[in-house]
Amino acid sequence: MATPAIQIGATDVDAGRLVREIQDSVAARLQAGDFADPRLAQAERHNLPFLQNDEAFLDYYLQCLREAVTVDINDFEIRERRGRLAPLLVAFKRTIWKLLKFYTYRLWSQQNQVNGLLLAATEELDRKYRDRLQALEARIARLEAERSRET
Repeated sequence: MATPAIQIGATDVDAGRLVREIQDSVAARLQAGDFADPRLAQAERHNLPFLQNDEAFLDYYLQCLREAVTVDINDFEIRERRGRLAPLLVAFKRTIWKLLKFYTYRLWSQQNQVNGLLLAATEELDRKYRDRLQALEARIARLEAERSRET
């Protein structure tokens, strides 16, 4: 018999029901967009196969960088969970956002520029070292072929 994932030592508590409620709540919040981009968690789950091969590992992470290089500077929906004060708090947050948007966009655009430059530098280093490695492997193969002909 399998040991339950959660054991609660209180009477009249259904751990299975609690786990289902937590899973349902997480699923609903994911659907509502309350959590960070779930693609990141998916990428982390797939790390192990790529750790087996250095070239595949680097290719994979360069692709992840390409996909995530820019910061999303679009407006976002402002939500509030506190019931009675929600409309007032949302209006307050929207006002603050309108006042700070110029500075935030400027910061984000600078961050996007830095991210793009870092990605370009990383890709260029990758290309340079791949080319160098291929040249060295070709040289070794040529030298080994010459050596085998001499003997």
